[in-house]
Amino acid sequence: MTQKALRLGTRRSMLAMAQSGQVADAVRQVTGRPVELVEITTYGDTSREHLAQIGGTGVFVTALRDALLSGEVDFAVHSLKDLPTAQPDDLVLAAVPVREDPRDVLVARDGLTLTELAAAAEGRPVRIGTGSPRRMSQLNAYARSHGLAVETVPIRGNIDTRIGFAHSGELDAVVLAAAGLNRIGRIGEVTDFLPVDTMLPAPGQGALAIECTAADADLAAALAELDDPYTRVAVTAERSLLAALEAGCSAPVGAYADLLADGQVVHEMRLRGVVGTTDGSTLVQLSITGPVPASHDEAVALGRELAVEMLAKGAAGLMGERAL
Repeated sequence: MTQKALRLGTRRSMLAMAQSGQVADAVRQVTGRPVELVEITTYGDTSREHLAQIGGTGVFVTALRDALLSGEVDFAVHSLKDLPTAQPDDLVLAAVPVREDPRDVLVARDGLTLTELAAAAEGRPVRIGTGSPRRMSQLNAYARSHGLAVETVPIRGNIDTRIGFAHSGELDAVVLAAAGLNRIGRIGEVTDFLPVDTMLPAPGQGALAIECTAADADLAAALAELDDPYTRVAVTAERSLLAALEAGCSAPVGAYADLLADGQVVHEMRLRGVVGTTDGSTLVQLSITGPVPASHDEAVALGRELAVEMLAKGAAGLMGERAL
C-alpha cells in the first residue's frame, strides 16, 4: 500500500523552491514517505514595497503558517531569518538543519571586489544595491572607515532581478546572501565574499527552519532527525539577541554565533552583535563568549546578556521604530 504523501508548504520563489526541494529529499530519506511541494503565495512575495517599509517581520511566513494550521500542508520550510522571534504555541520548530554559509556576498560588474570597485569608480560613489537596512548600515560604516565613496541603493526582486542590476550596469554591485546562491547553484557569480568581521549577517542567516503543528508529534519527531544541535543553539542565541533588542527582522541588526574549537573539540561559543544607523555613522558592535549552550534556555540567556550590554551602549536609539 502506497503511503500518503507529506505535503510541504513552500514559497514560490526559485530560491524557496530549491531549498524546499532539498529538504523534501531529506525528509523522504528519514521517513520513507513521498513528499510533494505545495506552493503558497505570501504577502512578502506580492507586495512591491521595500521590506523596511512593510516591516519585514512575518511577511514571508504568515501564509505558510496559516496553511499549516488549516491542514492544507503538513509541514513548511522557511528561511530562518524570516521567522518572527516569538514561536506560536500551536506550531513547533521541528528541525534546524546544518547551516549553509552565513556570509553576505557581492556580485559586481566586471567581476570586481569591493575595493577594486572603489578604485575603478574614479571619484564617483560606488552604487551598491540592497533592500536591507542591516547591510546598508554596515556597508556605509565600512566605507567610512576605509575612505571609500559608497552609495547604497534600495532594491527588491528575486535573485535574477538583483544580479541583473549589476550585470546591466544600472548599479555597480548588489549584496546577496551566500547561502541562497549556493542553494540554487550560482555561487560562481560571486565577485567578493564579505567576511563576518566586515558584515555581520542577519540573525539566523544561512539556516532553514522546518515547522509543523505541535499536535502532530509523530511528524515532529521524524523531522527532528534533520536537526543540527550546534546550528540550533547558535541561531537561538542570535534570535534571542534580536528579540531582546525588541527589533524586527528588517531592523539594522546583525548577529552571528560561531563555535570556538581546540582541534576537534568545540568548547565555547562567541556571539557577536551589531546595531547601526543606516548611514553607517554610528555603530554599536559588541561580542560575548561563553560555554557552548547545553540547552535552549542557555542559548536564549546568552543572547539576552549581549542585548543588555548593547542597549546600555545606546543600541535602542539606532534602530528607528522598534518591534514592540
